[in-house]
Amino acid sequence: MPATRTTLRRGIAAAAALPLLIGALASCGYGSEAEKDDKVAPVAKGKKLSADSVKLGYFPNLTHATALVGEQEGILQKELGGTQIKSTTFNAGPSEIEALNAGAIDIGFIGPSPSINAYTKSQGKNLRIVGGSASGGVKLVVNPKKIKTLDDLKGKKIATPQLGNTQDVAFLNWIKEKGWKVDAQSGKGDVSVVRSDNKITPDAYKSGSVDGAWVPEPTASKLVSQGAKVLLDESALWPDKKFVITNIIVSQKFLKEHPDVVEALLRGTVKTNAWINANPDKAKASANAKLKALTGKDLPADIIDPAWKSVQFIDDPLAATLQAQADHAVKAGLLEKPDLTGIYDLTSLNKVLKAEGKPEVADAGLGVK
Repeated sequence: MPATRTTLRRGIAAAAALPLLIGALASCGYGSEAEKDDKVAPVAKGKKLSADSVKLGYFPNLTHATALVGEQEGILQKELGGTQIKSTTFNAGPSEIEALNAGAIDIGFIGPSPSINAYTKSQGKNLRIVGGSASGGVKLVVNPKKIKTLDDLKGKKIATPQLGNTQDVAFLNWIKEKGWKVDAQSGKGDVSVVRSDNKITPDAYKSGSVDGAWVPEPTASKLVSQGAKVLLDESALWPDKKFVITNIIVSQKFLKEHPDVVEALLRGTVKTNAWINANPDKAKASANAKLKALTGKDLPADIIDPAWKSVQFIDDPLAATLQAQADHAVKAGLLEKPDLTGIYDLTSLNKVLKAEGKPEVADAGLGVK
Protein backbone atom coordinates (compact mmCIF):
# COMPACT_ATOMS: atom_id res chain seq x y z
CA MET A 1 0.00 0.00 0.00
CA PRO A 2 1.63 3.29 -1.05
CA ALA A 3 2.02 5.70 1.83
CA THR A 4 1.68 8.98 -0.05
CA ARG A 5 -0.16 11.71 1.87
CA THR A 6 -3.38 12.72 0.16
CA THR A 7 -3.92 16.33 -0.84
CA LEU A 8 -6.53 17.74 -3.12
CA ARG A 9 -5.17 19.27 -6.27
CA ARG A 10 -4.98 23.05 -6.29
CA GLY A 11 -7.45 23.06 -9.13
CA ILE A 12 -10.24 22.06 -6.75
CA ALA A 13 -8.98 23.75 -3.63
CA ALA A 14 -12.13 25.82 -3.51
CA ALA A 15 -14.23 22.75 -4.06
CA ALA A 16 -12.36 21.04 -1.26
CA ALA A 17 -14.15 23.41 1.05
CA LEU A 18 -17.11 21.35 -0.07
CA PRO A 19 -15.64 17.96 0.82
CA LEU A 20 -16.50 15.07 -1.43
CA LEU A 21 -20.06 14.49 -0.55
CA ILE A 22 -22.13 11.58 0.47
CA GLY A 23 -23.31 9.10 -2.10
CA ALA A 24 -26.64 7.60 -2.83
CA LEU A 25 -29.68 9.38 -1.45
CA ALA A 26 -27.57 11.50 0.79
CA SER A 27 -27.36 13.98 -2.00
CA CYS A 28 -31.13 14.16 -2.44
CA GLY A 29 -31.19 16.98 0.11
CA TYR A 30 -27.83 18.66 0.01
CA GLY A 31 -27.41 21.66 2.22
CA SER A 32 -25.43 22.49 5.33
CA GLU A 33 -28.22 22.48 7.86
CA ALA A 34 -28.58 19.96 10.63
CA GLU A 35 -31.83 19.26 12.40
CA LYS A 36 -32.26 17.81 15.85
CA ASP A 37 -34.47 14.78 16.00
CA ASP A 38 -36.35 14.86 19.28
CA LYS A 39 -39.36 12.94 17.95
CA VAL A 40 -40.43 9.56 19.28
CA ALA A 41 -37.10 8.96 21.01
CA PRO A 42 -37.14 5.57 22.77
CA VAL A 43 -36.52 5.70 26.51
CA ALA A 44 -33.14 4.41 27.58
CA LYS A 45 -33.64 1.37 29.79
CA GLY A 46 -31.24 -1.02 31.44
CA LYS A 47 -27.60 -0.80 32.36
CA LYS A 48 -25.79 2.37 31.38
CA LEU A 49 -22.56 1.88 29.45
CA SER A 50 -19.42 3.99 29.82
CA ALA A 51 -21.17 7.07 28.39
CA ASP A 52 -24.45 8.65 29.49
CA SER A 53 -25.39 9.22 25.87
CA VAL A 54 -24.18 8.73 22.31
CA LYS A 55 -24.67 11.45 19.70
CA LEU A 56 -25.67 9.85 16.41
CA GLY A 57 -25.74 11.53 13.00
CA TYR A 58 -27.34 10.37 9.78
CA PHE A 59 -29.29 11.50 6.72
CA PRO A 60 -33.07 11.30 6.35
CA ASN A 61 -32.95 9.06 3.28
CA LEU A 62 -33.13 5.43 2.29
CA THR A 63 -29.44 4.59 2.10
CA HIS A 64 -29.38 5.41 5.80
CA ALA A 65 -32.32 3.11 6.48
CA THR A 66 -30.28 1.15 9.04
CA ALA A 67 -30.39 4.26 11.21
CA LEU A 68 -33.98 5.13 10.29
CA VAL A 69 -35.34 1.66 11.02
CA GLY A 70 -33.02 1.04 13.97
CA GLU A 71 -34.37 4.12 15.70
CA GLN A 72 -37.98 3.72 14.59
CA GLU A 73 -38.12 0.14 15.87
CA GLY A 74 -36.09 0.86 19.00
CA ILE A 75 -33.47 -1.76 18.10
CA LEU A 76 -30.50 0.55 18.50
CA GLN A 77 -31.68 1.94 21.84
CA LYS A 78 -32.37 -1.55 23.17
CA GLU A 79 -28.75 -2.58 22.57
CA LEU A 80 -27.44 0.61 24.20
CA GLY A 81 -29.48 0.01 27.35
CA GLY A 82 -29.25 2.98 29.71
CA THR A 83 -27.03 4.97 27.36
CA GLN A 84 -29.36 7.38 25.55
CA ILE A 85 -29.22 7.94 21.79
CA LYS A 86 -29.31 11.62 20.83
CA SER A 87 -29.80 11.96 17.07
CA THR A 88 -29.10 14.74 14.64
CA THR A 89 -29.98 14.58 10.96
CA PHE A 90 -27.94 16.18 8.18
CA ASN A 91 -28.48 17.09 4.56
CA ALA A 92 -24.83 17.18 3.52
CA GLY A 93 -21.64 15.22 4.08
CA PRO A 94 -19.51 18.27 4.96
CA SER A 95 -21.82 19.39 7.77
CA GLU A 96 -21.81 15.90 9.29
CA ILE A 97 -18.01 15.74 9.14
CA GLU A 98 -17.81 19.20 10.74
CA ALA A 99 -20.10 17.96 13.51
CA LEU A 100 -17.93 14.87 14.05
CA ASN A 101 -14.76 16.96 14.17
CA ALA A 102 -16.36 19.37 16.64
CA GLY A 103 -17.67 16.61 18.90
CA ALA A 104 -21.30 17.48 18.14
CA ILE A 105 -21.79 13.86 17.06
CA ASP A 106 -19.85 10.76 18.08
CA ILE A 107 -20.94 8.24 15.45
CA GLY A 108 -22.34 8.86 11.98
CA PHE A 109 -23.72 7.18 8.88
CA ILE A 110 -22.03 8.69 5.82
CA GLY A 111 -20.88 7.93 2.30
CA PRO A 112 -17.47 6.96 0.93
CA SER A 113 -16.34 10.27 -0.56
CA PRO A 114 -16.68 12.37 2.63
CA SER A 115 -15.13 9.52 4.61
CA ILE A 116 -12.08 9.49 2.33
CA ASN A 117 -11.81 13.25 2.15
CA ALA A 118 -12.17 13.84 5.89
CA TYR A 119 -9.69 11.12 6.81
CA THR A 120 -7.02 12.33 4.44
CA LYS A 121 -7.50 16.04 5.20
CA SER A 122 -7.04 15.27 8.92
CA GLN A 123 -3.95 13.20 8.13
CA GLY A 124 -5.72 10.15 9.49
CA LYS A 125 -6.53 11.64 12.88
CA ASN A 126 -10.26 12.31 13.01
CA LEU A 127 -12.29 9.21 12.21
CA ARG A 128 -12.42 5.47 11.76
CA ILE A 129 -14.84 3.47 9.66
CA VAL A 130 -16.16 0.82 12.03
CA GLY A 131 -18.88 -0.77 9.92
CA GLY A 132 -20.93 -0.86 6.78
CA SER A 133 -24.58 -0.12 6.27
CA ALA A 134 -25.65 -0.05 2.61
CA SER A 135 -24.60 -0.90 -0.94
CA GLY A 136 -26.00 0.21 -4.27
CA GLY A 137 -28.89 2.53 -4.99
CA VAL A 138 -27.29 4.50 -7.86
CA LYS A 139 -28.59 4.55 -11.45
CA LEU A 140 -28.06 6.21 -14.80
CA VAL A 141 -31.51 7.33 -15.95
CA VAL A 142 -32.11 9.00 -19.31
CA ASN A 143 -34.68 10.49 -21.65
CA PRO A 144 -35.60 7.45 -23.78
CA LYS A 145 -36.55 9.69 -26.72
CA LYS A 146 -32.99 11.04 -26.93
CA ILE A 147 -30.89 8.18 -25.53
CA LYS A 148 -31.52 4.54 -26.33
CA THR A 149 -28.05 3.01 -25.78
CA LEU A 150 -25.01 3.86 -23.68
CA ASP A 151 -23.19 5.05 -26.79
CA ASP A 152 -25.93 7.65 -27.28
CA LEU A 153 -24.68 9.52 -24.21
CA LYS A 154 -21.97 11.13 -26.33
CA GLY A 155 -22.90 14.75 -26.93
CA LYS A 156 -25.66 14.71 -24.30
CA LYS A 157 -26.10 16.60 -21.01
CA ILE A 158 -26.03 14.31 -17.98
CA ALA A 159 -26.50 15.52 -14.41
CA THR A 160 -24.51 14.45 -11.35
CA PRO A 161 -25.16 15.81 -7.83
CA GLN A 162 -21.95 17.82 -7.35
CA LEU A 163 -18.36 18.18 -8.50
CA GLY A 164 -16.33 15.44 -6.82
CA ASN A 165 -19.24 13.74 -5.09
CA THR A 166 -19.51 9.95 -5.14
CA GLN A 167 -21.72 9.75 -8.23
CA ASP A 168 -19.76 12.43 -10.07
CA VAL A 169 -16.54 10.45 -9.60
CA ALA A 170 -18.26 7.24 -10.72
CA PHE A 171 -19.60 8.86 -13.88
CA LEU A 172 -16.27 10.51 -14.75
CA ASN A 173 -14.57 7.13 -14.32
CA TRP A 174 -17.16 5.44 -16.56
CA ILE A 175 -16.64 8.12 -19.24
CA LYS A 176 -12.88 7.61 -19.07
CA GLU A 177 -13.27 3.86 -19.46
CA LYS A 178 -15.41 4.47 -22.56
CA GLY A 179 -12.44 6.28 -24.09
CA TRP A 180 -14.24 9.62 -24.11
CA LYS A 181 -12.75 12.85 -22.79
CA VAL A 182 -14.29 15.27 -20.32
CA ASP A 183 -12.60 18.04 -18.35
CA ALA A 184 -13.30 17.03 -14.74
CA GLN A 185 -13.51 20.60 -13.47
CA SER A 186 -15.76 22.18 -16.08
CA GLY A 187 -17.65 19.02 -17.06
CA LYS A 188 -17.18 19.91 -20.73
CA GLY A 189 -16.19 17.35 -23.33
CA ASP A 190 -17.60 14.39 -25.23
CA VAL A 191 -20.37 14.33 -22.62
CA SER A 192 -21.55 17.45 -20.81
CA VAL A 193 -21.47 16.66 -17.08
CA VAL A 194 -23.92 19.04 -15.43
CA ARG A 195 -23.53 19.40 -11.66
CA SER A 196 -27.08 19.71 -10.36
CA ASP A 197 -28.39 19.45 -6.81
CA ASN A 198 -30.65 16.41 -6.61
CA LYS A 199 -33.46 18.60 -5.29
CA ILE A 200 -33.63 20.44 -8.62
CA THR A 201 -32.56 17.68 -11.04
CA PRO A 202 -36.16 16.45 -11.59
CA ASP A 203 -37.17 19.97 -12.68
CA ALA A 204 -34.06 20.22 -14.86
CA TYR A 205 -35.00 16.95 -16.52
CA LYS A 206 -38.62 18.01 -16.99
CA SER A 207 -37.53 21.28 -18.63
CA GLY A 208 -35.10 19.47 -20.95
CA SER A 209 -32.00 21.23 -19.64
CA VAL A 210 -30.48 17.80 -18.94
CA ASP A 211 -30.98 14.60 -20.92
CA GLY A 212 -30.45 12.25 -18.01
CA ALA A 213 -28.66 11.84 -14.71
CA TRP A 214 -26.24 9.54 -12.85
CA VAL A 215 -27.92 9.83 -9.47
CA PRO A 216 -28.77 8.06 -6.25
CA GLU A 217 -32.17 6.93 -5.12
CA PRO A 218 -34.79 8.19 -4.67
CA THR A 219 -33.87 10.82 -7.29
CA ALA A 220 -33.51 8.13 -9.94
CA SER A 221 -37.01 6.82 -9.25
CA LYS A 222 -38.40 10.36 -9.22
CA LEU A 223 -37.02 10.82 -12.74
CA VAL A 224 -38.46 7.48 -13.82
CA SER A 225 -41.86 8.64 -12.55
CA GLN A 226 -41.46 11.57 -14.98
CA GLY A 227 -40.86 9.28 -17.94
CA ALA A 228 -37.12 8.62 -17.72
CA LYS A 229 -35.71 5.14 -18.27
CA VAL A 230 -33.05 3.31 -16.27
CA LEU A 231 -30.20 2.69 -18.69
CA LEU A 232 -27.62 1.41 -16.20
CA ASP A 233 -27.57 0.36 -12.56
CA GLU A 234 -24.12 1.19 -11.17
CA SER A 235 -24.06 -2.07 -9.23
CA ALA A 236 -23.60 -3.85 -12.58
CA LEU A 237 -20.13 -2.29 -12.81
CA TRP A 238 -18.89 -3.76 -9.51
CA PRO A 239 -17.77 -7.26 -8.47
CA ASP A 240 -20.69 -9.19 -6.98
CA LYS A 241 -22.80 -6.10 -7.81
CA LYS A 242 -21.81 -4.52 -4.50
CA PHE A 243 -20.15 -1.21 -3.67
CA VAL A 244 -20.18 0.83 -0.50
CA ILE A 245 -22.65 3.68 -0.39
CA THR A 246 -22.97 4.19 3.38
CA ASN A 247 -20.33 3.70 6.08
CA ILE A 248 -20.55 3.89 9.86
CA ILE A 249 -17.86 6.22 11.16
CA VAL A 250 -16.83 7.18 14.68
CA SER A 251 -14.54 9.84 16.05
CA GLN A 252 -11.26 8.31 17.14
CA LYS A 253 -11.57 10.05 20.50
CA PHE A 254 -14.98 8.49 21.21
CA LEU A 255 -13.84 5.07 20.02
CA LYS A 256 -10.86 5.18 22.37
CA GLU A 257 -12.87 6.39 25.37
CA HIS A 258 -16.09 4.38 24.84
CA PRO A 259 -15.42 1.17 22.91
CA ASP A 260 -18.31 -0.55 24.71
CA VAL A 261 -20.77 2.04 23.36
CA VAL A 262 -19.44 1.63 19.82
CA GLU A 263 -19.75 -2.15 20.11
CA ALA A 264 -23.32 -1.88 21.42
CA LEU A 265 -24.31 0.46 18.59
CA LEU A 266 -22.81 -1.93 16.05
CA ARG A 267 -24.66 -4.82 17.65
CA GLY A 268 -27.79 -2.75 17.09
CA THR A 269 -26.98 -2.04 13.43
CA VAL A 270 -26.25 -5.72 12.76
CA LYS A 271 -29.56 -6.73 14.32
CA THR A 272 -31.35 -3.94 12.46
CA ASN A 273 -29.94 -5.05 9.10
CA ALA A 274 -30.96 -8.63 9.87
CA TRP A 275 -34.51 -7.44 10.66
CA ILE A 276 -34.65 -5.30 7.49
CA ASN A 277 -33.61 -8.22 5.31
CA ALA A 278 -35.99 -10.63 7.02
CA ASN A 279 -38.93 -8.19 6.88
CA PRO A 280 -38.41 -6.02 3.77
CA ASP A 281 -41.98 -4.71 3.50
CA LYS A 282 -42.28 -3.89 7.20
CA ALA A 283 -38.81 -2.33 7.12
CA LYS A 284 -39.71 -0.17 4.12
CA ALA A 285 -42.81 1.07 5.92
CA SER A 286 -40.79 1.69 9.07
CA ALA A 287 -38.18 3.71 7.18
CA ASN A 288 -40.92 5.73 5.48
CA ALA A 289 -42.60 6.42 8.82
CA LYS A 290 -39.32 7.71 10.23
CA LEU A 291 -38.78 9.85 7.12
CA LYS A 292 -42.20 11.41 7.63
CA ALA A 293 -41.41 12.08 11.30
CA LEU A 294 -38.13 13.74 10.36
CA THR A 295 -39.10 15.67 7.24
CA GLY A 296 -42.88 15.96 7.38
CA LYS A 297 -43.22 13.94 4.15
CA ASP A 298 -43.12 10.29 3.28
CA LEU A 299 -42.26 8.85 -0.13
CA PRO A 300 -45.08 7.72 -2.46
CA ALA A 301 -45.20 4.07 -3.47
CA ASP A 302 -44.11 4.67 -7.07
CA ILE A 303 -40.86 6.14 -5.76
CA ILE A 304 -40.07 4.22 -2.58
CA ASP A 305 -40.86 0.77 -4.01
CA PRO A 306 -38.23 0.74 -6.81
CA ALA A 307 -35.77 2.77 -4.74
CA TRP A 308 -35.96 0.34 -1.82
CA LYS A 309 -35.33 -2.66 -4.05
CA SER A 310 -32.09 -1.18 -5.41
CA VAL A 311 -30.40 -0.75 -2.02
CA GLN A 312 -28.79 -3.66 -0.15
CA PHE A 313 -28.46 -3.40 3.62
CA ILE A 314 -25.26 -5.11 4.73
CA ASP A 315 -22.80 -5.07 7.61
CA ASP A 316 -19.70 -5.38 5.44
CA PRO A 317 -18.18 -1.96 4.65
CA LEU A 318 -16.82 -3.39 1.38
CA ALA A 319 -13.39 -1.92 2.01
CA ALA A 320 -11.95 -2.88 -1.36
CA THR A 321 -14.61 -0.80 -3.10
CA LEU A 322 -13.74 2.23 -0.96
CA GLN A 323 -10.16 1.99 -2.22
CA ALA A 324 -11.46 1.61 -5.77
CA GLN A 325 -13.60 4.73 -5.43
CA ALA A 326 -10.57 6.66 -4.20
CA ASP A 327 -8.61 5.35 -7.19
CA HIS A 328 -11.38 6.54 -9.52
CA ALA A 329 -11.09 10.04 -8.06
CA VAL A 330 -7.34 9.93 -8.71
CA LYS A 331 -7.92 8.84 -12.33
CA ALA A 332 -10.42 11.65 -12.79
CA GLY A 333 -7.81 14.17 -11.64
CA LEU A 334 -9.68 15.13 -8.48
CA LEU A 335 -7.28 13.62 -5.95
CA GLU A 336 -3.63 12.81 -5.57
CA LYS A 337 -2.94 9.23 -4.56
CA PRO A 338 -4.41 8.77 -1.08
CA ASP A 339 -3.05 6.75 1.80
CA LEU A 340 -6.09 5.19 3.46
CA THR A 341 -4.14 2.91 5.78
CA GLY A 342 -5.80 2.97 9.19
CA ILE A 343 -9.16 4.29 8.02
CA TYR A 344 -10.82 1.06 9.21
CA ASP A 345 -11.12 -0.48 12.66
CA LEU A 346 -13.40 -3.48 12.27
CA THR A 347 -12.47 -5.11 15.59
CA SER A 348 -15.81 -4.40 17.29
CA LEU A 349 -17.87 -5.25 14.21
CA ASN A 350 -16.15 -8.60 13.77
CA LYS A 351 -16.64 -9.36 17.46
CA VAL A 352 -20.37 -8.68 17.06
CA LEU A 353 -20.61 -10.68 13.82
CA LYS A 354 -18.86 -13.65 15.41
CA ALA A 355 -21.25 -13.55 18.37
CA GLU A 356 -24.20 -13.47 15.95
CA GLY A 357 -22.84 -16.48 14.05
CA LYS A 358 -22.03 -14.42 10.97
CA PRO A 359 -18.76 -14.39 8.98
CA GLU A 360 -16.20 -11.74 9.79
CA VAL A 361 -15.45 -9.01 7.24
CA ALA A 362 -12.12 -7.77 5.84
CA ASP A 363 -10.54 -4.32 5.82
CA ALA A 364 -8.67 -4.83 2.51
CA GLY A 365 -5.37 -4.02 4.20
CA LEU A 366 -6.64 -0.58 5.27
CA GLY A 367 -7.09 -1.35 8.95
CA VAL A 368 -5.35 0.09 11.98
CA LYS A 369 -1.87 -1.41 12.26
